Amino acid sequence: MKKCLDESGYKINELSKIIIHQANEKMDEEIVKRFYKLYDTSIPKDIMPMTINKLGNSSVATIPTLLSMILNNELQDHDICENDIVLFASVGASMNINALVYKF
Repeated sequence: MKKCLDESGYKINELSKIIIHQANEKMDEEIVKRFYKLYDTSIPKDIMPMTINKLGNSSVATIPTLLSMILNNELQDHDICENDIVLFASVGASMNINALVYKF
């Protein structure tokens, strides 16, 4: 995630959301906590929307489902607007790691 953000040219404080694969809420919270610690920055409120408590781990569908819910105003306190910078990230079986930064 750090390498992806650094190579994007955006700064950590420019991120509007982190949309992360939701297999384990505690693990995701720790990943984001450690990510912000790398930049010696505190985690902004509502940076990482979570739906695992409602939808569970839906495998590869967690990220697109979460994005769809945000864009369709189905998640309270979360939105994505034009020019927002969003970091998408996933950690999967065998520790495959993917990340991308997208400007809306």
